[in-house]
Amino acid sequence: MTRTAYGLGRHKAVLVACQLICAVVLSGQVLAASEKTGDVFGAVLKLNAQIPGDARTSKSLGTAREGHAVVIDSDGLVVTIGYLILEAEAVTLTTNDGREVPAEILAYDHDTGFGLVRALQPLNIKPVRLGDSKPANDGTAVLAVGFGGTENAVPLRVVSRRDFSGYWEYLLENAIFTAPAFPSFGGAALFDDQGRLIGIGSLIIPNAGSADSHSPGNMFVPINALKPIMADLLDQGRSERRRNPWIGAYTAEQSGFLIVQRIADGGPSDIAGVEVGDIIVSVGGQAVTGQIDFYRKMWSLGGPGTAIELTVLKPGSGVKTVSVASTDRYRWLRLSKGN
Repeated sequence: MTRTAYGLGRHKAVLVACQLICAVVLSGQVLAASEKTGDVFGAVLKLNAQIPGDARTSKSLGTAREGHAVVIDSDGLVVTIGYLILEAEAVTLTTNDGREVPAEILAYDHDTGFGLVRALQPLNIKPVRLGDSKPANDGTAVLAVGFGGTENAVPLRVVSRRDFSGYWEYLLENAIFTAPAFPSFGGAALFDDQGRLIGIGSLIIPNAGSADSHSPGNMFVPINALKPIMADLLDQGRSERRRNPWIGAYTAEQSGFLIVQRIADGGPSDIAGVEVGDIIVSVGGQAVTGQIDFYRKMWSLGGPGTAIELTVLKPGSGVKTVSVASTDRYRWLRLSKGN
């Protein structure tokens, strides 16, 4: 998922590389740190994952995935964005001095998007501290850091906080949106002005400023979403929160309509006869006004196994009601230990 490095200029790289009480100038404000910046940059690693060709996500996400991961404890615990390790059979971490270290997958959490792995050999890297993502609001100066040190670090600003929904039946509350766009986003670290980790990079999007804007930027998953589930993830590889029903219908909003763009092969919607191009009109007898509204109404009907009644407009065939036998997404995926 890593793109071409979007680095600081040499003069900024030198400025950032000094010891905190060193500063990075961010649009007239100063991003100060409370510990050595070298420690912060050194804690952001490269992550490579190998995924079997028969994995459910191999076609959409690839079989060789690359991104970033951040060291968060002294025993080699590393947090990343979950899609990098989803259905992986092998994970390798690379440090800034070029060492390659194998890692084991500990957890994947679909609801937040986080993934956890642990290095199988000593990293000898000082972990970053977890910060508080709540104060990061419009205008807040932040720093995005990918693997590669100061050459892959960019000062950004938070441009909005709002709920985010994705076609893969994903809804994240109070996501962090930043600008300008940071191309090296997958698993990248987002730091506050004290050098504390407040987010993990997920996506590059065209509308960071607001849902209807044209303002390229990124969506970061707030680190506060990890804290309540950390113990569950480390203990069981899963959160103990109630799981939502999954139907495997990937949608997009177009001209005010919620249109099915893709169907998970062999998933519940595929079996029930939902087709690409269908327009979802209602769920459980309740009219649907958009993707976020659709997810919330569908998930309110019950957990995995709930029969989800969809009213769909099939082009050329008219309106039909379809009953979809929802399931647990984790059972549909071909998961190895921890994911």
